[in-house]
Amino acid sequence: MTVIKKSMEINAPVNEVFTYFARPEHMADQFPENMGLNVVPVEVKNGFGVGTIFRINGDFDGKRLEWDNETIEYIPMKKIVAKMIEGPFKKWQIAVTFDELGERKSRVSMEVDYDMPMGPLGGFIDKVKLSKIAERGMENGLLRVKALLEGTGSIPVYITLDAYRHIIKEKMEMNCSVSEAIVKIIKDRQETLAKPTA
Repeated sequence: MTVIKKSMEINAPVNEVFTYFARPEHMADQFPENMGLNVVPVEVKNGFGVGTIFRINGDFDGKRLEWDNETIEYIPMKKIVAKMIEGPFKKWQIAVTFDELGERKSRVSMEVDYDMPMGPLGGFIDKVKLSKIAERGMENGLLRVKALLEGTGSIPVYITLDAYRHIIKEKMEMNCSVSEAIVKIIKDRQETLAKPTA
């Protein structure tokens, strides 16, 4: 079994940091683009709370992996825990905890606990290579989130969970990305407003 822990202080209110992490698909923002990481909500329950199922897939050092996770603990502004329910690992669980350090300062801590398949060979491969990749990935991911939330990286978009559910529904119907769905919704609205009324 391998446990990797990382934490980082972020100059943003704890509610903004929690809101960001409460959406599973934001996990993809934490990894390099060449991994092609996708995080897709499969079943949303309790406002992305306990019972929510999401699928992760991506290229991990040349190997395509995919697994389904379920949120098993969800304490607003405090903690989110998800575990693998189907996939390639013997065990995979992630816990993210949040601490308010001030009005505009928070600490986010991540802990990933996993066990590779293939017995001793899997453990050896993990110790030699994968755990180092995972640890570096977590640290870089937290730095990316810090940049996003502090406004020094790409511009984050915050919407309510209810609004997000509507966007996901449109995304599925249009068979496109979330960004493309948002752009289409805005264009459709602009066209409707531009039409003369009788």
